Amino acid sequence: MFSQEQIIVGCLKNNRQTQKVLYDMYASKFLGMCMRYAKDRQEAEDVLQDGFLKIFGRISQYSGIGSFEGWMKRIIVNTAITNYRQNLKHYYKQSIDDINESDIELNLAEYDYSLEELLKVIQNLPPGYRMVFNMYAIEGFQHKEIAEMMGVDVTTSKSQYSRAKKLLRTKLESLKKEKLIERQI
Repeated sequence: MFSQEQIIVGCLKNNRQTQKVLYDMYASKFLGMCMRYAKDRQEAEDVLQDGFLKIFGRISQYSGIGSFEGWMKRIIVNTAITNYRQNLKHYYKQSIDDINESDIELNLAEYDYSLEELLKVIQNLPPGYRMVFNMYAIEGFQHKEIAEMMGVDVTTSKSQYSRAKKLLRTKLESLKKEKLIERQI
């Protein structure tokens, strides 16, 4: 087993074995993260591959200060944002006017959803909502950071998050009703 320092040194030397070790250590975790940002698994896998290429290409920029995993996570998230921007013209756009502003808190614990159901609902959010929701609610970025990373205003980040929560609640309540109907049949 390689230590973190050995992996970093090996990757700095473009050693394929240590690159594979690093990839194997984090690929499944980062794929799960990419799945929340992407519209489907294929897109998530593409983002993951691009992200690891960037990690390997920029590993000399890791200063050793702070978490190495956190440094890689930021690269993966930035890769997902870049992918989103590049593919924005291909995504279905939902008018912001169609969704009312809301401060509804989303409490998923009160429902009984599988991981696959939750992931599908998140993946079906409009792309901008999905990005902000993931970055704020799941990754823990602040709205100021999200705004800087996505090139939007802080108020845009906050409103997209609020709208994402409302839309998620609506979709999850629909799913809950469908499940209740299925149980009655």
